[in-house]
Amino acid sequence: MSNAAEKLKTLFADNPPRAFVGTYGCQQNEADSEKLRGMLYACGCVRSDDPDECDVAVINTCAVRAHAETKVYGVIGAFVPRKKRNPNLIVAVCGCMVQRPEEAEKLRESHKHVDLVFGTHVLHELPELLLRVVETRARVFETPQSDGVIVEDLPHARDGKYKAWLSVMYGCDNFCSYCIVPYVRGRERSREPERVLAEARELIASGVRDITLLGQNVNSYGRKSGSGYDFPRLLTELSQIPGDYLLRFMTSHPKDAGDALFRAMAESGRVARHLHLPFQSGSTRVLGKMNRGYSREQYLSLITKVRGYMPDIALTSDVIVGFPGEELSDFNDTMSLIEEVRFDALFTFIYSPRPGAPSALTVNNTPKDEIQRRFDLLAETQNRISGERHGGYAEKTVRVLVDGDGGPAEYPYTARTSGNRLVKLKHGTVGEFLDVTITGANRWSLTSDG
Repeated sequence: MSNAAEKLKTLFADNPPRAFVGTYGCQQNEADSEKLRGMLYACGCVRSDDPDECDVAVINTCAVRAHAETKVYGVIGAFVPRKKRNPNLIVAVCGCMVQRPEEAEKLRESHKHVDLVFGTHVLHELPELLLRVVETRARVFETPQSDGVIVEDLPHARDGKYKAWLSVMYGCDNFCSYCIVPYVRGRERSREPERVLAEARELIASGVRDITLLGQNVNSYGRKSGSGYDFPRLLTELSQIPGDYLLRFMTSHPKDAGDALFRAMAESGRVARHLHLPFQSGSTRVLGKMNRGYSREQYLSLITKVRGYMPDIALTSDVIVGFPGEELSDFNDTMSLIEEVRFDALFTFIYSPRPGAPSALTVNNTPKDEIQRRFDLLAETQNRISGERHGGYAEKTVRVLVDGDGGPAEYPYTARTSGNRLVKLKHGTVGEFLDVTITGANRWSLTSDG
């Protein structure tokens, strides 16, 4: 524990502050919030899940799309009346959004009720930053520009008992033209394999049954070390740890995925039969403008390869509609790729220009109503395919991990297949693997009456 955490724990001993952490964004943000909670509890705070009933509020933000930032500003604004009711409330904003200088300055000038702003590169300094606010009652802004660091041994306060995020690397070197992740998360840097393996052993020993390995591009894990220790090897060694568990990972980049990864997945009984492989556009021309590093044909070749290794693989992906310069023929290429691959599910997005990303400098001449029409057509098509894919599970017996309860009376339990398909159950015990027979399906989920 740091000296600052020890000092805060002493200061808070008689009246422990209630700490709320709100998370917006990707799985890496979720993992970061577990560390934020861990550090807050190490400082003597106690947990609060109610933003109306807290003394320290930390808002962990996303910057990938404009909609995410708009939502976050609404959340931040809601703390104005809360601070009037509780003048001692400390409001902190952190994460990707505030790593952008213009957003940090906006918070400084227009959101005077925010006491602490800190970026992604100093997340580990939360105890020191919080102590500065407590001791001086002055506003603190700490958003240095950096290529990023790795700080080990931070405390975690994980949300679940049976599922866990496990970061294997941070940052990104790909510089897709629409994305600002490299600018707010820094360059790629990989954790030492021994550290990853040790953390996985601890999680499995504690009863975790579903571990998701995280990285902006897990396929480039270890590339900069020069050791030849890559992600397929890490995946293989992780899957050799004794225990009853599943390994998942996100996100894979198509330009770095291939036979070694697919073979490692296929040869392990502990790696989930699920691959999330973002294609973003079915048009080679648009992929070039996006700086994605692969063509439509190369992407489809990967799909053929992975299904050759694992015919039962569940495939999901990301796709952007309305990228600047996308013509109707490009969109039709995207639609034909979706029909050819037949993904189990898609995460679909309308292009959102991000200041600082190269594509933001390009004027988008496609009318908004046309972009919306294309988006709606894509969503409708994928919904149909998802329903058809789910229909193929009828009367099949699948292994699932029960991960939730308290749902509607008819199906009070939820579970996930190896392919990450949601299953609603009539019976179950949270944290246990079960073999269940699928008796119903729709585009969103499967059901089992067993």
